[in-house]
This record gives sequence, structure tokens and C-alpha cells, in this order.
Amino acid sequence: MKSTMQDAPLTVTDILRRGERVFPDSEVITFQGERSRHTRFGDVAARIPRLASALERLGVRQGERVGTLCWNHQEHLEAYFAVSCMGSVLHTLNLRLPPPQLAQIVNHAGDKVVIVDASLAPLLAAIRPHLSTVEKIVVVGDGDVSALGDTLKYEELLASGAPVFDWPVLDERSAAAMCYTTGTTGDPKGVVYSHRSIYLHSYAIWGSFRVDDKERVLVIVPMFHVNAWGVPYTAWMVGADILLPDRFLQPEGICKFIETERPTFSGGVPTIFTGMLAYLRANGGDVSSLKRAVCGGSAVPASLISAFKEQLGIELIQGWGMTETSPIGTLGLPPKGTAPEDEMHYRSKTGRTVPGVELRVVDENGVEVPRDGVAVGEIEVRGPWITASYYNASAPEKFHDGWLRTGDVGNIDERGFVQITDRSKDVIKSGGEWISSVELENLLVAHPAVADAAVVGVPDERWGERPLAAVVLKPGTSASPDELRAFLAEKVARWWLPERWAFVSELPKTSVGKQDKKLIRAQYAEGKIPVVELAAAPR
Repeated sequence: MKSTMQDAPLTVTDILRRGERVFPDSEVITFQGERSRHTRFGDVAARIPRLASALERLGVRQGERVGTLCWNHQEHLEAYFAVSCMGSVLHTLNLRLPPPQLAQIVNHAGDKVVIVDASLAPLLAAIRPHLSTVEKIVVVGDGDVSALGDTLKYEELLASGAPVFDWPVLDERSAAAMCYTTGTTGDPKGVVYSHRSIYLHSYAIWGSFRVDDKERVLVIVPMFHVNAWGVPYTAWMVGADILLPDRFLQPEGICKFIETERPTFSGGVPTIFTGMLAYLRANGGDVSSLKRAVCGGSAVPASLISAFKEQLGIELIQGWGMTETSPIGTLGLPPKGTAPEDEMHYRSKTGRTVPGVELRVVDENGVEVPRDGVAVGEIEVRGPWITASYYNASAPEKFHDGWLRTGDVGNIDERGFVQITDRSKDVIKSGGEWISSVELENLLVAHPAVADAAVVGVPDERWGERPLAAVVLKPGTSASPDELRAFLAEKVARWWLPERWAFVSELPKTSVGKQDKKLIRAQYAEGKIPVVELAAAPR
């Protein structure tokens, strides 16, 4: 028996049309430092076909890539829709990557046109001679861009475009956007998102957070990073005001933007929210409009979740995902019936999968382990917005019987709650026993003197590997290795306690704010980190 349901493709074009027709008076708000620029959805939507027609006149065809090297602002959002809806592929470029890696990504993707902010022109100019496929450069904003050679001005390009564009009927499985992984363990790999995957992922965000046209959504996550976690699409789809901070991503700028424009929902990495908390403690400020924020990119310390709730009245929700998962995969929300005193047990976990995502934990032989919250293995996922391959790159080791191997190690309990304990490349195996670097880090940052911490495995003659704790202390505080180890001793097994301690001014981070443990290990091996060694704790 066949279904009699209608079958319409799920495309980014449908998202564009819904926001334009149903919510024309919702706003896109771009922060400019001292003031904000407000534009109605209806007026933004009127500019999008002009950009599409202008790009088509520049020779951009369906399936070809248009790169964006931009901050979070209205023009970047216009490109999100114009490029994908015309059947081309939006390629967001990570402006924090080193120049050689950025050039590699542009060339590998085969970008035909690059849209760049004038403020980022020096970054693009440094690699322009090495870009083999880029034919045109479009500049947003004003500034000296002479180092780029011949360029086109964004506003002039729009003015030359037709006010109406005949949006093509697209295959929902055709490419709409692409983003490259950050390449912390090898060369960056391209992940291509289909129209269908973006549409369904937008629904998942809506269903998970129930944002609607009464919300004001602050998009802190860079629009170059996994499409700002897909939040702009969802906000446009449901008519929520979209607040974009442009380049003003330091704590002072973010807090000022919140105070003036009053967002209700946001999302960002832990370093952003840690910085905001420190700024507000030192300087004060009114962020009371913000009620909820999803936090991900790395493990969120329970102490940060508690501080946001108790001191700011903001619910900080832990989320997990990857570039390969679009990215939403799990959320750390307490289950029904949880007593208030038990909520943190669940909020500090990686969380349960959102509808649409399947997850399992397998051992080294690829066999699924029990869902008992104890058995540990590699986490694998699958679903309609999970990648099945990389763009023009073979990586069979990343896939297993239709599942994506995440490289994260953890466990899952009988209620479906996942706890990541490490990255597979970061797990510490000492004397045949596993030590969770993530748990040690979360415990360390709960110490009142610790601002940040990273734990990595380093070679040890007796045990094969032992943990090294690299710690950043808060200004005006002090703590000794003995004191910190005693603090940990109350909470973990004795053989987990690090003998090696390093106190540093800052921890190296990747381009998206994650700890760069690979670099920490290399610096230790080269003797570039001063280390204090304590006597080993008895086992």
C-alpha cells in the first residue's frame, strides 16, 4: 500500500520564503559597537534575490562554491540564503585558521567567488596569490582593500542585481552549504550539508528549544563555524529576531549588546560564557533578558552551569555535536521527575540525543557495549543530518557500518544519557587503567583559584602514561600543586591524581575555542612548559 501524502522537497528556499512571508516584521539586528543596525525580515528578504542575480551574472552556477570570509552580520545572513537558494553552495571560511590552511581549504573546495569583510581583507590578501580557483572577490563594508587587487563592492553588486530571482526547483539532497573541520588531528575535511539536512536540523533546534517569534536570538557562535550551529536558519524559520554581534565578540561587547538589545536566547562555547561571567563579576551589567543559552564545543563545567543559574538567572544547557553532525546531537536536560537537588547530575552530562539522532557506544572490536553508564567505548552516531562521507576525501576509518565514528569516548546509561570521558586521541591509559582527562578538568575549574585547566597524558617509565595538569590561575589568586591535588583527592581515585603540574598564563586553543591538547603535549615533550613534579600518590 502506498501513502497518499504530498511529497515536497525540503529546501533552504522554503525556509527563506516562510520567514519572508510569515514574519516580515521580525528583525535582523547587527551590532556596530556603539549602536545597532535594525532591518526587517521583509527588507532583508528583498535584498537576497538581488545578491543571487548578481552572483549569477558573475558566472556562479548551480553546484559551484561561493566562499564567505565574514563576521556575524546581516550581509553574511543574506549570503546564507542567496547562495544556497540559487542552487550554489555556501562555503563558510574560518577566519581564525592559519593562512596556509585557509588557502588549502579554498582551493580544495574550488571556491569561485569569495565574499569578504573589508576588515578581513589583509587575511585574504595574504593568500590571494595562492588561490587557484577564485575569480571574483566581493567586499562588504569600507576599508583599504587595495592589497586584494580588483574587487567588487557588496552594496554596488546588490544595486546592480535584479529585484526578482526565479528560484530554481532543487533536489532536497543537493548540496546547500559546506564547512571544513578544524583539522586538529590532520588536514581539515569538508562536510557538505544538503538542503534536506539543513531543513531537518532546523526543525530539531526548534523542537529542542521551542524558540518562536517572541524570542530574540543572539547568535554568538561564528557564522563560519558549522553555520552558527544552524541557529540562523531556525530563527528565520520561526520569526525570532536575529541578533548578530559582528566582530564584537569580546565579553564587554557581548554584554553591552545584550544590555541594549535584550536577547532571550543564545548559544556559544564555554570560553565565551566564562569570559562573560568574569566581566560581569568585575564590571556589573544587566543581562537579565537572557533566559536560556546552549553551550557546547567542549565539556561545560558544572561550576559554570551553576554560576550562570545562581548569579545571573540564566539556564545554561550543555550540548554536544560536531561539524559532521550539523552539529546538534545531544542536550543535557534533566528528565521528567528529577528533583531540584539532582538536576546538576544530568545538566553536567553530555546529554541525551535529540529526536532524529541515533547513538551507540562500541568497544574496540566494534561491538555495542551495555547501556549501563559504566561500560566505555567509542561513540558512534547516525541520522538525517549526520555526514556519510567527506568532500573529495577518502576517510574509511571514520565510518563503521553506516555510523559516523565520532572519536569521542564515553558511556551511555539505561535512560539514554551519554557521558563523554575523552577524545579517543586524548584518553590516558595508566598502568592498564583509564583516566578521564575531561572529568579532571571539570573538577579543577571548580576550584576557586582556577580559571582554566587542561589535562593530557604524558609518557611515564613506570605506568606507561600519567596525567599532566596545565592550569591557568585567576588574577590575584594562588594555589600550589599540593593544594590542587588535595582538592582532587576528595573526588577521584588516588591513581587518577596527577604528579605533574604546570602553571601557565593561557592554554593554547584551536580556531573554534577548543583546547589544543596536541600542542600542549608537544610543548611538554620539547621542554617548553615548566613542570612541578610531586611524589606519586599511592595506588
